[in-house]
Amino acid sequence: MAMINTRKQQDADLSEIRRMLLRLGKMSENAVSRAVWALEKRDIQTAHSVMDGDDVLDELTNRIDDSCMSFAARYQPLGQDLREVTSMMHMAIDLERIGDYGVNIARAAVELEGKELIKPLIDIPRMAAVLSEMLDKILSIFDVGDAEGTKAVFIMDDQIDELEKQIIRELFTLVMERVDRLEQAFLLMNIARTLERAGDHVTNIAERVVYMYTGKTVKASDYKPPRKPSGKS
Repeated sequence: MAMINTRKQQDADLSEIRRMLLRLGKMSENAVSRAVWALEKRDIQTAHSVMDGDDVLDELTNRIDDSCMSFAARYQPLGQDLREVTSMMHMAIDLERIGDYGVNIARAAVELEGKELIKPLIDIPRMAAVLSEMLDKILSIFDVGDAEGTKAVFIMDDQIDELEKQIIRELFTLVMERVDRLEQAFLLMNIARTLERAGDHVTNIAERVVYMYTGKTVKASDYKPPRKPSGKS
């Protein structure tokens, strides 16, 4: 009976950590989406709201870390339980970083207050939309334990990479035409780079989900289609 009760408590504790991790994921996704929306719509109030939420993200990340450490110390888990608790610790770090990126984009939105944009924001919101879809997918996969679904997440990261390259090409062209666009161009490039890095963190999470449920260590590159040759000799 004692073993049954311990197992039930162990499962309950793991479920609570999962619940907190899913909440952190939604908060991080929301931070990036709202920050990019604030940038696009020039909504400074929303940008400040994203920045003000950073402490809540950090606090939840710390709670997850503490809970994982307490779980490991109390139950000394093995096998699936050990993979799950260690993976969730790493996933929380990735999600917290994504939330930080949302805060950074919100700061950029504030910096651009009152300034005319050098180009319409089209591809940056597209990057944010793909990132949100990636996060939605991986959080759902994590919740239901379907490691096979991670392949779609890995492939979507290529979309973010291509959009970043396109943005940088366009911004360099604008700077070549008028050097006074340089400061804002670099700020927008940094935003694109920030979203690209956020995509990398989502692929890190996807790799962890595969490990958690299968015990296999994989790389996102293993699931991506081969790059087309450049045609150069």
